[in-house]
Formats: sequence, C-alpha cells, structure tokens
Amino acid sequence: MRLNRRTSASAVALVATLGLVLASPTPATASPDDAFAKILVDRVKGSGVKKHLDAFQAIADANGGNRAAGTPGYRASRDYVAQKLRNAGYRVTLNPINFIESWTENSPPTLDLTAPTGKSYVPNEDFFTFQPSPAGDVTAQVQAVDLTLPPTPTPTSNSGCEAADFAGFVAGRIALIQRGTCPFVTKVLNARNAGAVGLIIFNEGQPGRTDAFPLNIGEWRGGIPMVFADFAVGQELASTPGATVRLKVDTTLGLGTDHNVIAETRGGNSNNVVMVGAHLDSVPAGPGINDNGSGSAAILETALQMSKFPVSNKVRFAFWAAEEIGLLGSDQYVAGLSAAERDRIRLYLNFDMVSSPNYMLALYDGDDSDGVGAPAGPPGSPEIEDQLAAFYDSRDLPTIGTDFSGRSDYGPFIAVGIPAGGIFTGAEGIKTPAEQALFGGTAGVAYDVCYHQVCDTIANVNMTALNINSDAIADSTARFAFNTSAIP
Repeated sequence: MRLNRRTSASAVALVATLGLVLASPTPATASPDDAFAKILVDRVKGSGVKKHLDAFQAIADANGGNRAAGTPGYRASRDYVAQKLRNAGYRVTLNPINFIESWTENSPPTLDLTAPTGKSYVPNEDFFTFQPSPAGDVTAQVQAVDLTLPPTPTPTSNSGCEAADFAGFVAGRIALIQRGTCPFVTKVLNARNAGAVGLIIFNEGQPGRTDAFPLNIGEWRGGIPMVFADFAVGQELASTPGATVRLKVDTTLGLGTDHNVIAETRGGNSNNVVMVGAHLDSVPAGPGINDNGSGSAAILETALQMSKFPVSNKVRFAFWAAEEIGLLGSDQYVAGLSAAERDRIRLYLNFDMVSSPNYMLALYDGDDSDGVGAPAGPPGSPEIEDQLAAFYDSRDLPTIGTDFSGRSDYGPFIAVGIPAGGIFTGAEGIKTPAEQALFGGTAGVAYDVCYHQVCDTIANVNMTALNINSDAIADSTARFAFNTSAIP
C-alpha cells in the first residue's frame, strides 16, 4: 500500500503495534483478527465517541432542535459524517433515497370483485386507501396470506408478519392479509418483497375490530397500491375460490430526497463485504442523541480508528437516512441492490440505541434461543450473536436476547436472507426486576424515558453503556473485517 506523508507515521505505528501483539504467546491474540480486535478496542474510546455526539447536539441546536429526515439538521449531520470519513481515506458515497413530503388522494379508490362473480365494494365505507399508498391500477388474483379464520376471541393474527408467511406466494398476485400482531408497515414490506402487485389488509374480526377506517401508517414503502378493508370484505374474498379483483388507488405523492452515507474501505475482498450500520436521523421532536446519535457516533469512531487497517474483507459503513419514517434509507438501499450485490454482503451489523440511560445489554436473538417473539434470523445470524456474546463474556458482563422485531434497519437485510446481528440498550420498554438485577438501573422505568422526545439530548447518554458497547462494536467489526469463516 502506498502511504502519503500525512498517514505514513500512523500506519507504520499500527504495523509495529500489530507485530508486537502477534508476537505475544497469549492464545487469545494468536490470530490476525484477535490482534486487530485488541488494537481497535484500545483505540475506540467512549470519549472519542462522545465528541461526535457533542457535534450532533450542536448541529441540532443550530437547526431547529432536531436532525430529522428532510431537514437542515439531517443534511448537516450527513455532511459531518461524510467529511470525517473522506478525510480518513474511505470511499464515500451519498446514496439518494426518497421520502414523502406530501400525499393527496385525487379520487375515491376502487375495489371490484371481477371473477368468478362481479361485485363492487363501496369506497370510504367498505374500504379505505392506506395513506400514503402510491397510485396504482391492477387486476389480479387474490392470494390469502396466513389468515386466522374464524378469528380467535382475542387478537392473535400474525398474518403477513414474517417473510415465511409468503412461502408459496405467487408473484404478480394481490396479497390478502389480516390485521394483527405486528405493525402494518411490516406486512406491507413483506408483501412487496414477495412480489405482490397490490395489498388488501382487512380488519381482524373481533368486536371493535371489524370495520375499516382511514389509516395513515406514516411510512412509505413504495411500489404497490394498498387499501384497508372491513373484516367482512376480507372474509368474503378469502372464501371465494379464484377471486380476482381490480384494485385502483388514485393518489399523488410529493417526494423529497435525502442521502444515506455509505463508506467503504479501499482494500479488502469486494466479494466478501461486512456491513456495519446505524441510522443517522432523529425524530422531529428532538435531537436524537441516544436514538440514534449513539449508534452513529460509535460506528463513525470505529471507522475512523480502523481506517489504516489492512483488512481482509471489504468493510462498508452505512449511516441510514429516514429510519424514523419507515426504515426508508436501508429499505431503498437493499431494494436497489442486484442479486449479485446482495450475495456479496456476508453479514450486516446493526447498532440502534447503544447508550440508553436505564440500559440493558441486549443482543439480537439470531437463533431464537428464547423461543418467544420473532423467529430466528437468516443462517449466520446465530454466529453473529455468538461473536458479540463472546466479547461480553470476556468482560464478565451479562447479556439478554432481543427479537428481530422489524423496528430497525436490519429488517430489509434479513428479509432478503442476509444474516444480521447487533446491540440494543432499550427504548420505551420497561425494565424488569430481573433486568435490574443483571444490569443495575431502575425496574419499572423505561430504558429511555426520553425516547422520541425533546429531552433526548447529550444529557440522555449513559456513558457506562456507551463505553462498553463502543468497545463491543469495535471488537466485532475488527474480527469480521478479517475473518468471516464462522458465517455460513
């Protein structure tokens, strides 16, 4: 590698340090990934990460109090991160993504049963357009997705909540999905990824959950028209063999543009990419210093301190835009990759909220070892969880599992079969007495009492959690940068 005068001294020092580490007889530092992990963990310090958090706070203070998508605060955060990475020698790309600035319904929607018999449902009574559905006019056969009919006495339907629900779904059909269990947007994403050309979600069927109503899911997944229908409509379509419908939505979307910041190491195997990501935007209510300045700052400092490492695998750092309005940055990024480009991504590490004031140390449950909630991640996810757990074990720190619930940027990756893992210190959930015994803090109180609020400022950061998790992020990034042999 050719070294310029500015960088040669630090690079030579790194090589010298590595030589000393590798020469050590200690078994734990006998391999390059162990050696580089030790060096990077030593270099990534909580104080360095906090400098970036201070910068994000200053950006929010100067730009209306937030760093939300589509605002000057987000653009300033984007430019801060991009410039730091360029100065460190990374190949930096500003990857454009779209989000909705305005949505207008121009005329009532259409939902007609065209075969085997004819019937027209009444718009804005039997069904309503989902806001913000894009426009579309499709006629296709309906295919039911994991329905619970008749409905159970209490809400239990998880129709469309998992990619596995769409096994056998025929691309080009209209998906018929029942309300329940998971966010509407999860159902939308899974249907779109399965090749649906339209989407009918109907109410679940219990008392109080029978009629359709106007609904704004607040998130844009693009691509397919979608409506929310009465339970009776869904039940009728589900019980009609070979039902074919015309679904028409007449809307106008006003789209804005933001950018993901994507930074790659210049060296490393481009056919074996390790991705490390965190969302950069805040909610409009506040500066978003824990959510998710903490994850962004930690991976930024990791990238800066790793910039001179001669890595074996290409490492790609991603700072996602518009996560808070529907995982838009990561979703559109993954959707824009070719099959070959997806195949080159060996794994994805996600760091969203790593310094919650009343923190837990939770790792995404790659193998569903707790047997509750969302299923296991794609093959390779258990091995990622094991690698992260090994770091905490080495410091005698307990961890617990947390589900792949679809609430963060790992969602689009696991939806296409890319193994994922990461760390989460908690959001609006309430700490249990058992978790208090493990991690300290206060039971009966939210992990982050300022979640999505104006008080998510620099004062909302737990430095103990930030120090621990920044080291864990550095450790896992360095190890996978040199060795992914454990990932199937």
